[in-house]
Amino acid sequence: MRKKKPTQTTGRRKPLEFPAYDPLPSVWEGTDADLIERMLDFYPRRVPEAILDATVNAGRFWIGSQRPVIGLDIDPKHNPDVVGDNTDMPFEDGSFDVVVYDPPHVPNQGRDNQKDFNTRFGLVVKSNATQGYNFSHTFPPFCREAFRVLRPEGIFLCKIADYVHNHRYQWAHVEFLNAAAAAGFTACDCIVKVRKGPITDPKWKVAHHARRQHCYWLVLRKSKKCE
Repeated sequence: MRKKKPTQTTGRRKPLEFPAYDPLPSVWEGTDADLIERMLDFYPRRVPEAILDATVNAGRFWIGSQRPVIGLDIDPKHNPDVVGDNTDMPFEDGSFDVVVYDPPHVPNQGRDNQKDFNTRFGLVVKSNATQGYNFSHTFPPFCREAFRVLRPEGIFLCKIADYVHNHRYQWAHVEFLNAAAAAGFTACDCIVKVRKGPITDPKWKVAHHARRQHCYWLVLRKSKKCE
């Protein structure tokens, strides 16, 4: 189904050409914004003319950026370029060169329990036992929409983290990759991003799991091949 393509953008100037070839490290200890800038210079086959941040929230990835970004969010209080549901996006087929996705992947837990993910991300219902205490049920409908709005050979960047909840390891990145593959994407790369520290809570006296101090940036392409 073809949908209306908005004309509003952030107004940032886009780079005109790629810089010289500069390989990315597989482990990143800097900011997400700096890493995204490097990835946008490295993975696309042409300079992106239209980028969708499908979970833009306050737009922290793009502060100071000159990229041509359209920000989508379900919550109007963040003043996104477009207010809408990323599982049913109001864009035409093949509208974007790049889609960026930073889904909520950690339910209320530890010292983050003051953050209401239901309110912040418009999830309507909270993750429960039926859903495995994660939000992987949101991945398939979004991945199908991301595939639709991307142009052929387009790049799909996803930030995601595994974590432990209810004494069970939650394989969020595996669930996401399965959903993306089912939608037609090819997984091409993975960068480990080091975080400042794990989510902790005083009630966790003994835990037989490594403390998660990293997340992943997954790189996928709307193509049958990566190179």
